[in-house]
Amino acid sequence: MNVLVGFTPFIAFFVLLKLVSPLAGLVSAMVVSVLLCVRTRARHESLKILELGSVVVFVALVLYTLVAAPVWTVATVRLAADSGLLAIVLFSLAIGRPFTLQYARERVPEQYWSSPLFLTTSRRIAIVWAGSFAVHAAADAAAQYLPAIPLFIDIAASLGTLAAALWFTFWYPAVARRAAAADAVPPG
Repeated sequence: MNVLVGFTPFIAFFVLLKLVSPLAGLVSAMVVSVLLCVRTRARHESLKILELGSVVVFVALVLYTLVAAPVWTVATVRLAADSGLLAIVLFSLAIGRPFTLQYARERVPEQYWSSPLFLTTSRRIAIVWAGSFAVHAAADAAAQYLPAIPLFIDIAASLGTLAAALWFTFWYPAVARRAAAADAVPPG
């Protein structure tokens, strides 16, 4: 699913954060975000909320890092990035355009785009992603501000909820279609 491509800036961030430094992770994520937007425009497609939001989040974090020179720990910089990702998803839900909708429209025929089932399915998937990112941010905060909680708990919680959100994203649309089809069959 193309939604995974939308998360590549965050993947680049997490990889380079661990391998090089927080600033390297932030800059790489910013560059990947910009390149995703350029790629989307070059294909004459509309920019997606996740892509644009990623540019905003990572440009802001890079500028903040360069100007304020914070001492980032792994947990605090992850908290900043995960909070930014959560904000993108919540914003998309608040404006009634779940970030998942734009990706779903790439796979579903246009005749279904305004159907209640399609819209509800997309909203529910976005809500699951929001829950996952809320857990990420909470785990990051706990790792930073509660010394008794080791960083591996933060990472395990993040990976577990990420896997659950991915699974739900691929599993739920078929379940929703089957339930709608069962409801459409007249009792006999």
